[in-house]
Amino acid sequence: MRHLKLTGFIFFLLSLTESLALPTKPQDIDHFNATKKFIDKNIAYLTIIAFAQYVQEASFDEVEMLVKVMLDYRDRCLADSTLPECSKTANEALQDMFCDMEGLPEKRNFSHCCRKDSSPRRLCFFYNKKANVGFLPPFLTLDPEEKCQAYKNNSESFLHLYMYEVARRNPFVFAPVLLSVAAQFEEAAITCCEQQQKATCFQAKAAPITQYLKASSSYQRNVCGALIKFGSKVLNSINIAVFSKKFPNIGFKDLTSLLEDVSSMYEVCCEGDVVHCIRSQSKVTNHICSKQDSISSKIKACCEKKIPEREDCIINANKDDRPEGLSLREAKFTDSENVCQERDSDPDKFFAEFIYEYSRRHADLSTPELLRISKVYMDFLEDCCSRESPAECYCHVEDKFNETTERSLTMVQQECKQFQELGKDALQSHFLVKFTKAAPQLPTEELVSLSMEMVAALATCCTLSDEFACVDNLADFVLGELCGINKNRTINPAVDHCCKTDFAFRRHCFENLKADTTYVLPSVSALVSALHADWCQPRKEDLQNKKHRFLVNLVKWMPEITDEERLCLFTKFTAAGEECSEVQEPKSCFSPESSKTGIESQPAERQR
Repeated sequence: MRHLKLTGFIFFLLSLTESLALPTKPQDIDHFNATKKFIDKNIAYLTIIAFAQYVQEASFDEVEMLVKVMLDYRDRCLADSTLPECSKTANEALQDMFCDMEGLPEKRNFSHCCRKDSSPRRLCFFYNKKANVGFLPPFLTLDPEEKCQAYKNNSESFLHLYMYEVARRNPFVFAPVLLSVAAQFEEAAITCCEQQQKATCFQAKAAPITQYLKASSSYQRNVCGALIKFGSKVLNSINIAVFSKKFPNIGFKDLTSLLEDVSSMYEVCCEGDVVHCIRSQSKVTNHICSKQDSISSKIKACCEKKIPEREDCIINANKDDRPEGLSLREAKFTDSENVCQERDSDPDKFFAEFIYEYSRRHADLSTPELLRISKVYMDFLEDCCSRESPAECYCHVEDKFNETTERSLTMVQQECKQFQELGKDALQSHFLVKFTKAAPQLPTEELVSLSMEMVAALATCCTLSDEFACVDNLADFVLGELCGINKNRTINPAVDHCCKTDFAFRRHCFENLKADTTYVLPSVSALVSALHADWCQPRKEDLQNKKHRFLVNLVKWMPEITDEERLCLFTKFTAAGEECSEVQEPKSCFSPESSKTGIESQPAERQR
């Protein structure tokens, strides 16, 4: 990538108070220097990412102004590192710059964060991030020829603008992922601008970039949501399950050491500390590569790559095979007479080792299912260890594990059956109804997005050999999107209960949700007015979007009607809508008295 030349800036960054201890081993020194070089090369992007994610409303001109402020700050500190302002961490320095830009905090509504100090201010900026980016203008899509001309005229500005637009629409994606996206996009621009069929080339190149960004975003938001809402223990459980499945040969002691670095990485990356995030992720991959002989046989080629390709390669590497002779059952957790004593001596270590042993033996299970098994085991021991003969009780815990997995498996089988029988469009309508009933308070765009993601998950997974784990993992990511990453997100009591009570079992919780009874329904007249505005105003828009909005409104208006009744009304109304948009007086079609829509059969006003 082409970048602002900030030679020497990294030496300033790494002298700040957040700096890592200087390495002494040759391989660690090489890694340290490689990380410094990578951050140095990308510091302009990192400034843009931080500002665009924390203050999504900021204009590109304001972002460019901040980059200049950062350069001045760099020059001052390189000239005199003893200045008080030069002792700050990179994140503190950036947030100070946001707050010191004249008039900007008030204009962009983050002045309340600037009145805070230290940790409260960092959290304020974090909670200022908005997952629903409907308030932003549509992503500007240039004609391929215009795109290539803009790149040719000023590649640096063109790429910075792209990074700004992507970052503010993906406020919770980690900086290393966004830098990888930028690198892939620049590679696409270089390649496609040399082609005759530029549009075809850009379309082909854009698909994997978009998929990579979406997949990374879903996973990172889900894990960060778990950390922020449930704390470090749940985060640690997730990481134990993920790493134990991927690297079943790793020893528990080595895993525990690795997860210390992994947990630290998530803490800084989830908060949005761009510089520290890159260093922490690089430290994790260096840890893995320095012990690859005892961790995995499939990452040697990955470890020979440079930042950030090395990280992506390890993430995408195939799982190792289960060690030869490793049985599906670890007797020490079910057959030993001393289970309760071992649990009581160090509960955190005991249950962490249980997740490790169960996960490496059952790599076919999803991460949420492994966490459910762990929760079942924890609750079962709580009961058994209070009895007179605990061993006679907990020796039957495998039956409970099987019951839990069977319940989860049945859910996935039903969803895949629906996918095969209904097809994508009908299945999206099914999930749109389901999500709207459960959370009618959400914006229509968000409900439509959730239903599309659920269908995409089934389309991806339902023909795979690891269908169960794939569906359960991706479906849980969709629920993570619904629940949100912030603690203060609230939808309605029932949804909030599922989102905040038990991370492992939230999918089971959502499966049993009924229509929200706290929601105040709109009146028929308000509904008809909205429908008229939607269908009869000249608007170049996909008809499917209008149908989705009507279905959402229909569910909000009449949540208790049967699926057959809803389908009948939906079919009749959408047919009428298409007809009404062609007539001279379309408004008359949408009145409650009209015979076209079927609405006349309903009461004129419905308020719960």
